Amino acid sequence: MTKKVNLMTDTHSLADTVNAAVSQRIKVYRQQKKMSLDELSHRAGVSKGTLVEIEGCRANPSIAVLCRLAAAMGVSVADFVDVSSKPAVRLISSDDIPELWKGDKGGSAKLLAGSGGPDMTELWMWEMQPGEKFHSPGHTEGTLELFYVQAGSLTLGVQDHLYLLKTGCSATARTDVPHFYENREASPLIFIMTVHEKQSV
Repeated sequence: MTKKVNLMTDTHSLADTVNAAVSQRIKVYRQQKKMSLDELSHRAGVSKGTLVEIEGCRANPSIAVLCRLAAAMGVSVADFVDVSSKPAVRLISSDDIPELWKGDKGGSAKLLAGSGGPDMTELWMWEMQPGEKFHSPGHTEGTLELFYVQAGSLTLGVQDHLYLLKTGCSATARTDVPHFYENREASPLIFIMTVHEKQSV
């Protein structure tokens, strides 16, 4: 994945930017886990220089990088952006829902909510304009994604296979391998996705 995360937030949010909040939380979790930059770099497969830039709020990490950092520290991406569940009920306002991907034609991906910790479940809302595509290198072994297409048609690529999900259709997919989502149609695409990822052993 080469596309950077475009981290944005509403002006009424308590944090100045989601990016600043994410950078701070990554550093806090690393310190709580008593992990050095070198150790986190090794476990996550992310260079130490990149970690320094992220923690210093001088870089916008991609979704893939956030996933690797979360897995290495035994937390979830939802913990980083503070939309993880808290016992027993946690309400999240629309102003606090982060946008973690921005397409080059105006599409977006928002992390609506998620559970905390290493065995995590996340709820996403994706909007893709015609021609937009998102690649993922794959998650930890056993990760399962569930899809429901609300409008348009989703082309789902999993390894060398293509699947077409039309409006009103749903699907499940193992996404511990390279995969992508793409809008190959002439109309906008909106789909809901749930990710269930277990801590790698």
